[in-house]
Amino acid sequence: MCQNCVVKTIHSINNHFGWDNSLEPTARVAPGAELEFQCLDSSDGYFTPESVVADVSTMPFDKINPVTGPIFIEGAQPGDVLKVTIDSFKPCGFGWTANIPGFGLLADQFKEPALTLWHYDKDSLAPAAFGQFGKVPLKPFAGTIGVAPAAAGLHSIVPPRRVGGNLDIRDLAAGTTLYLPVEVEGALFSMGDTHAAQGDGEVCGTAIESAMDVVVKLDLIKSMPLAAPRFSTPGPVTRHLDTAGYEAFTGVAPDLMDAARQAVSSTIDWLCREHGMPAEQAYMLCSVCGDLRISEVVDMPNWVVSFYFPKVVFN
Repeated sequence: MCQNCVVKTIHSINNHFGWDNSLEPTARVAPGAELEFQCLDSSDGYFTPESVVADVSTMPFDKINPVTGPIFIEGAQPGDVLKVTIDSFKPCGFGWTANIPGFGLLADQFKEPALTLWHYDKDSLAPAAFGQFGKVPLKPFAGTIGVAPAAAGLHSIVPPRRVGGNLDIRDLAAGTTLYLPVEVEGALFSMGDTHAAQGDGEVCGTAIESAMDVVVKLDLIKSMPLAAPRFSTPGPVTRHLDTAGYEAFTGVAPDLMDAARQAVSSTIDWLCREHGMPAEQAYMLCSVCGDLRISEVVDMPNWVVSFYFPKVVFN
């Protein structure tokens, strides 16, 4: 990043819920601008260190996933690409993970609310304790990052879109460059839903949800068609989890979602049996550090999905 550039702060009070291309921009910047976004967690600060599991059932769902912005980038037009270089994160040191009834890959199996509160070192980012069961390596990233869609009106923040949004890609971390297709004048960029750690798949529906400040650089690439978001990482993406290997469980089915459910369910059974965890705790732990991977999609009629659980958690 430019060492002599002025980094403008976009304060978290400038947030919105949902995508709407009629929103008034919080700021207008030239391409090449560096900005620090103050991002709220996905509960809009609802969960605190004093929260209890009963609070999950009363969380206001009209206030989930606030994003800070939008930012108008001068010269951005439909058909351009917004290049987002992610520089750094300043985490707050507190986070939460919840099982929210009706939400998540195994919602039919986990119907009761559950909540885990996390306290971690915001400077060293040492692995964070998961109760008495283990420690989870941290890798901060932004779960929701995108630009406004061309379609008029207010659109939910929950599903990801062609223009980005709630992508929940763990590798949108420091050093990564994200490319987003622009659909409206000025692009109208926003970001939020920051996480201290997440497994690929975010299987219970939440990660370590944690407020943090994020520094990014916004550049413009003119007239470069892009069908959907793409990103470039600065190096290996699983070093924080690889050091002790994995226990992996497969699901085999003619439907990838069914296979994914099988793989995660088998992992939860193993965690309960071998490590004495309550099932809801195992489910949340899988969500913050385990990775779903498609292993095979060519040997019809069945496809294979594998769930990789990092053994470093128990070291």
